[in-house]
Amino acid sequence: MAYLTVSIGSGLMESAYGNCQFPLKSYLLKRGEAFEQASVLNKLFREVNSRHFVEGYSGETAMDDFEDVGEGGDYPRTGFEESYKKFIQNREFKQSFSVTQTMVEDNQLGTMKQRANKLITAYDRTREMFGRYMYAGGLYGTTVQVKGKTYDCAAADGKALFAKDHPAKVKGDAQSNIFADDISAANLGKLETRMQNTVGDNGELLAIQPDTILIPNDAVLKNKVFEAIGSDKDPATANNGFNYQFGRWNVIVDPYLTMALKKLGKTATPWILLDSHFIQENDGAIFQNRVKLTVKSEIDPNNDNNRWKGRGRFSAGFVDWRFAAAGGMTGGSAL
Repeated sequence: MAYLTVSIGSGLMESAYGNCQFPLKSYLLKRGEAFEQASVLNKLFREVNSRHFVEGYSGETAMDDFEDVGEGGDYPRTGFEESYKKFIQNREFKQSFSVTQTMVEDNQLGTMKQRANKLITAYDRTREMFGRYMYAGGLYGTTVQVKGKTYDCAAADGKALFAKDHPAKVKGDAQSNIFADDISAANLGKLETRMQNTVGDNGELLAIQPDTILIPNDAVLKNKVFEAIGSDKDPATANNGFNYQFGRWNVIVDPYLTMALKKLGKTATPWILLDSHFIQENDGAIFQNRVKLTVKSEIDPNNDNNRWKGRGRFSAGFVDWRFAAAGGMTGGSAL
């Protein structure tokens, strides 16, 4: 099990709860593993293992191009500058459920397994939703508030993840990765081209190649996306000209993103292009795992119930914004 450990308190095997300890432990482990396999979190973030309260991310600007110095010429010297810094603080998450002696006496193992299932499901749902709140918040600003807590969803340059004016650290014009245009085959090609032409903090091309379309689970938007990419013929032409978008895209239809936007009171239906290779190979979208889920079984001294307590530490944030661009956002740039 990659992210879950279960510990049983001393003396519990000899107590009234002894017979239910290992069945519940086994069920927690199996249920957690099944949910982990179904998650798409690792397609939206690069998961990293953290060892500190806060982790910092930075880098250096690119080296200048090689120069033709002529025969026997001196070596040019390139100067480097530190790129924007980003710090991501780990957060602590907890939940619990109880098993009573009455449940054990009445052999209600099925009910106890249901509660164990709900603990694991709640933890995994929390991780999934945390990641989507970050994406949803990044469409509207530099922070997002969830249940009274404030989280940083800005990129390392201090702008919202999706912004019209991302500044260059050294040289170059400000760049946008948020656009107002609706999805279509033509606009998909335009946004793909904008991402491919995005440059780094020193004006260098980065070989960005978007390959994934992320959308909330909206029926109208789904129809538009699959109209744009679902046929090798151009649906907008009477003679069905060739549609070069066909077969080139992975599509993630994400109910968690739908829920995050809804809970934040947002009505937009964005379509987001992602470069999956950039996500996994660079400091773009980061999901930090500090302490894997730990479940402890112990006797509650207040009521003698068998309490199962789950605790984990993780966080997420954005460093380099160039892995993603969003369309369908009112007030965004025009393609």
